[in-house]
Amino acid sequence: MSALRSTPRVPPARGALAVLAAVALLALLGGRLAPHDPLAQDTAHLLQGPSAGHLLGTDYLGRDVLSRLLAGSGGSVLGALEAVGAAMLLGVLPGLASVRFPPALTWVSLRIVDALMTLPFTLFAIAAVGVLGNGLQQAMLALGVLLAPLFFRVTRAAALGLEQAQYVAAAELMGASRSWILRTHTWRKVLPTVAVTSAQALATGLLTVASLTFLGIGVQPPAPTWGGMLAGDLGYLAQQPWAPLFPALLIMITVGALNLLADAVQEPADGARPRPARRTTRRTVAGPKTPTTNPTRAKEKTSAVVTG
Repeated sequence: MSALRSTPRVPPARGALAVLAAVALLALLGGRLAPHDPLAQDTAHLLQGPSAGHLLGTDYLGRDVLSRLLAGSGGSVLGALEAVGAAMLLGVLPGLASVRFPPALTWVSLRIVDALMTLPFTLFAIAAVGVLGNGLQQAMLALGVLLAPLFFRVTRAAALGLEQAQYVAAAELMGASRSWILRTHTWRKVLPTVAVTSAQALATGLLTVASLTFLGIGVQPPAPTWGGMLAGDLGYLAQQPWAPLFPALLIMITVGALNLLADAVQEPADGARPRPARRTTRRTVAGPKTPTTNPTRAKEKTSAVVTG
């Protein structure tokens, strides 16, 4: 929890949070902020460049590019959030409970997780859409199933390390219930790890949503999405070579901010780990030097005594 509280103090994290807040605002209010109807076609102004009436120009059907980018933010971002929410529900809670599974059930659950991790995201989502119907919810549910093993593995590894802690054993000896230990001790320690995994999974989900909509899966045209706009603009590079830059930049900036936020959350958690003690060098305190006698002078004194 301390790692999460200290994250906004890191300058890169503040920048990432500002970018993600702007993207969230676009996802919620993008359609209302659009200056034009994102589906309205103007055949008199096809493939126009940026102007006062159309700040980012128009596409091959005369639709306003800025309005379509704003209106398509909701489907792209909310689709990734839906996939990560399903993955957390299917992965975090079973991962915490798996610490107390019997050996046979633990072996079965780990084999299921290993099998799911071998499946490719895009192909599995395409297969799920083919079976359940072409829709973004079906595709994101399939993606959430494939992201769940990641949360399961990470949560289980973090919880297993806490099972051997002395304060957990002391709480059990004092008669604390298992649910109280999970809420008070285990979950507070596991939450930063889950937060890092969620940020990384959101970036993966956003890229997968863009890939699916680029292929025309999940959202049917003419509904705008970042991936769908990118696919449509690629067919008119000769007329508008700059057009794919706008949706591509939105995807890159959002994914980069999520990865930057994940790194910012992870660094305080790593810094909170106990560091090994420094090796100290023993210094020998030198005592008073014993005066040494010059052998030449001693020989001279002995000769003088004998001669005298």
